[in-house]
Amino acid sequence: MSEPLTNLETSVYQYLLDFTAENTYQPSIRDIGARFKIKSTKTVSDLLQSLTKKGYIERDPARSRGVRLLGFAGAINTQPVPYYGRVNAAEPSLAPENREGFITIDRRFLPSNDTFMIRAKGDSMVGRGINDSDYLLINPSATPAERDIVAVRVGGETSVKTFTRKNGTVVLQPANISEKDVVLDAGADFKVLGTVCGVFRPFCDNPPMPRATLTS
Repeated sequence: MSEPLTNLETSVYQYLLDFTAENTYQPSIRDIGARFKIKSTKTVSDLLQSLTKKGYIERDPARSRGVRLLGFAGAINTQPVPYYGRVNAAEPSLAPENREGFITIDRRFLPSNDTFMIRAKGDSMVGRGINDSDYLLINPSATPAERDIVAVRVGGETSVKTFTRKNGTVVLQPANISEKDVVLDAGADFKVLGTVCGVFRPFCDNPPMPRATLTS
């Protein structure tokens, strides 16, 4: 097991990752020094040497930008997916001001380009494998079929439920015996935001992201 990084080493390593993904080339020693207000190029070089020793990068000392990020693929075949911390009660439901940022996902997991991500709150869908605080990938382009799991706005509330139809009405079913079905007639103020096409359950959350205003 490699040695743990110091706080400064962690910040420098994450800067290397972000800079390289954005610019397609590594920052120079002077770039790193400017970013972290380190005047001595030797100090920066020592930080990079420590990252090398701990197994995070490889260096070519003959080149100013001679850093190879081990395991980093330059974000090839990935796509940033918008993460929403809140869903509007009115249209449009997904407002840009409620976007908390982006989460980069391998494109193999994205059924459409307009896929977005929210976060579950509550345990009403535990019977179908969705727990409190899970990240949910939502496909707004899909037409929900019977028994699909959907994200739905009902009035001013948003929830995740199983989509069914009974006697011409939409029924949202929880997957928890302690909760009741939600029956929506033709005049109900509701909108299907999309079908759930992925569930991501991190066992750590670093850095933490704000939880979506969502009731599962």
